[in-house]
Amino acid sequence: MENTLLCISLALIAGLLMTRPAKRVGLPAVTAYLVTGLLLGPYCLGRLGLAGIGFHTMADVASLSIIPDAALGFIAFTIGNEFRLSDLRSMGRQAITVGILQAVVTTIVVDAALIALHLLFPAAISIPSAITLGAIAAATAPAATLMVVRQYRAEGPLTRLLLMVVAIDDAVGLVLFSASFGVAHALEQGGISVITVVVEPLLEIVLSLLLGAVAGYILDWSERYFHSRGNRISVSVAFVLLTVGLSSVEFRLGPVHCGFSLLLVCMMTGTVFCNICQTSGALMERLDRWTTPLSILFFILSGAELDLQILGNPMVLLIGAVYIAARSAGKILGARESCALTGCETKIQKYLGITLLPQAGVALGMALTAASLSDGAMVRNVVLFSVLVYEMVGPTLTKNALAAAGEIHPDELKPEPSKV
Repeated sequence: MENTLLCISLALIAGLLMTRPAKRVGLPAVTAYLVTGLLLGPYCLGRLGLAGIGFHTMADVASLSIIPDAALGFIAFTIGNEFRLSDLRSMGRQAITVGILQAVVTTIVVDAALIALHLLFPAAISIPSAITLGAIAAATAPAATLMVVRQYRAEGPLTRLLLMVVAIDDAVGLVLFSASFGVAHALEQGGISVITVVVEPLLEIVLSLLLGAVAGYILDWSERYFHSRGNRISVSVAFVLLTVGLSSVEFRLGPVHCGFSLLLVCMMTGTVFCNICQTSGALMERLDRWTTPLSILFFILSGAELDLQILGNPMVLLIGAVYIAARSAGKILGARESCALTGCETKIQKYLGITLLPQAGVALGMALTAASLSDGAMVRNVVLFSVLVYEMVGPTLTKNALAAAGEIHPDELKPEPSKV
């Protein structure tokens, strides 16, 4: 216990210190936290085996999984705040259309590229793995996006649409992955299950939205019994942690496996709460400040769990390079064309796709599910490689895109002056 607390505290301090040089060279704080995690991980300082300094093994990182889960819950709860009725009336149709189309286009582009790679090098990647990776490509990391928006106080139509699309992306990605993985599994085993491909993913979305809606209403009802700021924040924290815990529950209804999506449950809780609670704005602002250390630890642990050994596998690097290039092209093309179709501003058409490139936890979760494929280990390694690349450069690309669109004030981009 003592070593764990020491390791967490030193990791948090190191992450904060790393943001100073990062800011001077124009890098977002997210990148600094991820680099800190890499340095403290099992492949750098963690290898030294010094008590309290770094994460010695991947098991050490996995033992702290409650921190990333809780952080994702608060991040999703905050993103739910973006779905206010006033914004939905003005941008709801655009957000839903763009969220669906950009994900579908990305999946198609990555599928085509990886199937072409299979035709050229049949031993490199199988058709089932190519189809599965295409669906995983649709996922976007909400945590990195939200952290960049917060750090630079980005504001404008692109930022509002981006946060909505990132939220919708999780639901669309879930359906695409379930359907694609079902087809991939059928190609390997023979025979396709309608329950696995269609019923279970749709049921997961419905159950998640229902649970989130109920939690949002109960949270609003509970807040009315407390008046002090501390008590109201405590109730909000308790409900977010409650929804995170409930989202891990799984059960069966006959042949149907039922579960919940952590992101969807917490997003829906935030959406309902922020639309029915008159004081939700001030409460969310105070909650954001309270959860900042949790978010920092989330990214540090994300950096620590990145497996650098995959960089020594040439085949993974080849497939990963094709995957990254195709996914980037799919996100940019899909976002641009869907934005044009819905009549978005030119700057949104130009820059939205770039802001959707970060990829992390959701994709890794999908890759873990894909482990049952014959070459599931390769799928996981390719996703790990892409996450390593996207998490390092994605936040900077998001920052640059938002700045180019004029939604970050120039003062926020100025490097911090050196202090003697």
